[in-house]
Amino acid sequence: MPAAALKPKPLPTQSTAKRPVLLETPCAPVEKRPLPPGRPREWYVTHNRRLKAMRLAIALLDSGVYLPDQAPDETIRSTAELIGIHPPSNTTCRMVRSFMRCNR
Repeated sequence: MPAAALKPKPLPTQSTAKRPVLLETPCAPVEKRPLPPGRPREWYVTHNRRLKAMRLAIALLDSGVYLPDQAPDETIRSTAELIGIHPPSNTTCRMVRSFMRCNR
């Protein structure tokens, strides 16, 4: 293998972003829109369950829980209480762990 292939690329000294990125400022909340009408009830239930699971997965990652094995149901439910949402069901807890598994 040539030596040039083993040499790491230097990090860019300037940002390649077209706009300045400010990480210290919080994100603006996204405007809520109504859900599309005419879908089966099961679609709305699944959609809202996914949103709740994603909120919980993000909260767990922010708190330092990075692996699904570190997130038993009790931890997920206590995190839900901390962020002010109703305790999740067993199905939602499994979905939280699957979201964490997918982001490895």
